[in-house]
Amino acid sequence: MNLFNVRIVVTGGAGFLGSYIVQLLRERGAIVNVPRSAFWDLRNREVVEEYLWGTKPDIIIHAAAQAGGIGLNQEKPGELFYNNAIMGIHLMEEARKVGVLKFVQLGTICEYPKFTQTPFREETLWDGYPEDTNAPYGIAKKALLVMGQAYRKQYGLNAVHLLPVNLYGPRDNFDPSSSHVIPALIRKFVMARWEGQKQVTLWGDGSASREFLYVEDCAEAVVKAVESYDEGEPVNIGTGSEITIKELSSLIARLVDYQGKVVYDVSKPNGQPRRCLDTSKAKEKFGFEAQTKLEIGLIKTILWYYRHLLGWTDDHIPSSEQK
Repeated sequence: MNLFNVRIVVTGGAGFLGSYIVQLLRERGAIVNVPRSAFWDLRNREVVEEYLWGTKPDIIIHAAAQAGGIGLNQEKPGELFYNNAIMGIHLMEEARKVGVLKFVQLGTICEYPKFTQTPFREETLWDGYPEDTNAPYGIAKKALLVMGQAYRKQYGLNAVHLLPVNLYGPRDNFDPSSSHVIPALIRKFVMARWEGQKQVTLWGDGSASREFLYVEDCAEAVVKAVESYDEGEPVNIGTGSEITIKELSSLIARLVDYQGKVVYDVSKPNGQPRRCLDTSKAKEKFGFEAQTKLEIGLIKTILWYYRHLLGWTDDHIPSSEQK
């Protein structure tokens, strides 16, 4: 599909991933609308109805979500389930009424069972219950996969479901109460270094593994799927490689030059034991392969944190970290 002059609504388009998706779509000539949450509450069916009939999109990319790390998932499981489920339900129902040609749902790696043979293959998505600490969030997203497949069958809605791994990069959420692992670790180690802390304590035992995808790569995958993927089966979006939290912590500590001690609080949960995707389907179906190496992406993210959130100039950043 050529996206020139195609009307596209991107929910969450002012957010982390969404802002990169919007940028790429506009570069391809698409006409992009972004419903800002301050004015358009997507949990309200009448609001969704009014917005979609007013914009008459050809395509919807549903990237809006309420998400966070293990702490947020433990604190607000009901809120995470309701808000994520209800937004998608209202959007998809009103999308088929308006006559949207394609609905692209951004799912989550949390939809997979807690114990899944690695690398995760899309065919194993229903082989067990998700990891307990984020199951409500994962199941809410998984329900939207079922809804999309049902709407494809009954109404002919071209509903696509993508499964991105953990994202990171510039513009990420660094709020300690709701951030994911990479921004949380960057913030923790940077603050520890500049405050002279001799020890940093992290959750779990460090043995859990995760796969991380640079946000610009994910945005490219989403746009490629918009252009070229029209099937109902979910597709993994990732790099196909994993790293343990202990290894990741050591890498980030080195990149920010933190030389203190790292200890692990084993009374806190690890989350899912391993996460690593089989990404062959994305390559086969719409030609996506991640391009950004983890260390390069981390350096870009750390520099963005220094400059945009801490307000440091290059004079304050060690020259070794600017390279």
